[in-house]
Amino acid sequence: MAGTDHRQFDPEQPDGARTGGPAIILVDPQLGENIGMVARAMLNCGLTDLRLVRPRDGWPNERAVATASGADVVLEAAQLFDTTEESIHDLSLVFAASARDRDMIKQSHTPEQAAKAFLGEPNSGVLFGGEAWGLNNDDIALAEHVIYVPLNPGFSSLNLSQAVLLVAYEWHKTGWDAGSPELRMAGTRQANKKELIALFEHLEGALDASGFMHIREKRSIMVRNLRNMLGRAELTEKEVRILRGVVASLAAHKPDDKN
Repeated sequence: MAGTDHRQFDPEQPDGARTGGPAIILVDPQLGENIGMVARAMLNCGLTDLRLVRPRDGWPNERAVATASGADVVLEAAQLFDTTEESIHDLSLVFAASARDRDMIKQSHTPEQAAKAFLGEPNSGVLFGGEAWGLNNDDIALAEHVIYVPLNPGFSSLNLSQAVLLVAYEWHKTGWDAGSPELRMAGTRQANKKELIALFEHLEGALDASGFMHIREKRSIMVRNLRNMLGRAELTEKEVRILRGVVASLAAHKPDDKN
């Protein structure tokens, strides 16, 4: 997620990135920098169909390239249109991103709900308005549904790229099996039971020698609690070796008699 990550998108080797997905249509975008950040947000989630309606600062735009941080494939393929109607001519399902009630009768979807609708209709797109005023009523009237992001009602302001990222990410998640949490190893592996038991016995022996477990009738409970605690830690083989080194060091330490 770091801002210094400038990996390039290779269309031949897209690292498993999905293809297709909804078109992202920016109506009356103002700053080239914001278009570039939208392109970056899109490619983060595998989207490449960017359509621009009347960009204020013209197109192509060098400032868009600077803020796209390597998402050139999106900018180079971006289509330019004079009207919103032209930008959606080939789409069958269109959503409008709007935070305000325009007194129109339209189904309101969260980004997650909209993403599921995109799966059932490959020729889909999302309209986003310009930075200053958003979409006008005529643009919203062209869409079948509205996307509404349920945020803090006291402060729900989003910039353009944030709004696009929320929608794009939810679409990206529909093709991503999150599965179980992954424990990433760094040159090691999960400790096996033999290694864990050796750690337990090493620690228990050191605690016996130090007098920590001098109350015999409580020893079994303390041993059980220690083993449960260390077992929950899901230690790696490297971590087990480190802990055994710690135990050995403490056991060999001779405290100053004056202390």
